[in-house]
Amino acid sequence: MRRATVERKTNETDISVTIDLDGSGACDVETGVGFFDHMLSALGRHSLCDLTVRAKGDTWVDDHHTVEDVGIVIGQAIREALGDKRGIGRFGDAAIPMDEALVLAAIDVSGRGELFWDVDIVAEKVGTFDCELAREFFAGLARDAGITLHLRKLAGDNAHHIIEATFKACGRALRAAVEADARVTGVPSTKGSL
Repeated sequence: MRRATVERKTNETDISVTIDLDGSGACDVETGVGFFDHMLSALGRHSLCDLTVRAKGDTWVDDHHTVEDVGIVIGQAIREALGDKRGIGRFGDAAIPMDEALVLAAIDVSGRGELFWDVDIVAEKVGTFDCELAREFFAGLARDAGITLHLRKLAGDNAHHIIEATFKACGRALRAAVEADARVTGVPSTKGSL
């Protein structure tokens, strides 16, 4: 089973994440940050990964530590659940429209975790959620999952639509990248390792 549970406790956050890469998109998310819970549910639903997240953070300071650390822990759980990466598609991409917004995500399960972010969001907040935290989440996720993640806004003005399209596009690209491919034998790399 490609499933992992990872816990991380610091002076700022206490987080537990369980992910099942071969799930149905079932999500049970509680971070104390409402809009972020909505985005994580979209990520899980569109990746078809079952995702359980419990996070308590110092949200009286702001939401930064919670959002960034959840990205880190989900990334660690993805890396652990992938195991040796045998038989996966490795690459995935998706372009997702949300009304006027259009966002492209492309993933390589390369073992080299890095985010390439080209998502301009003019608004500072969606409700109480700081828009800049979306980038912080994806940076932690990409780094700790060991994936190369490109996110690019192709169109859009509404911050809610842009951010939601980003999470959904990442979910769809992740699904394609981590799904088992019966035609792939071993690790999908000419080097023989990822």
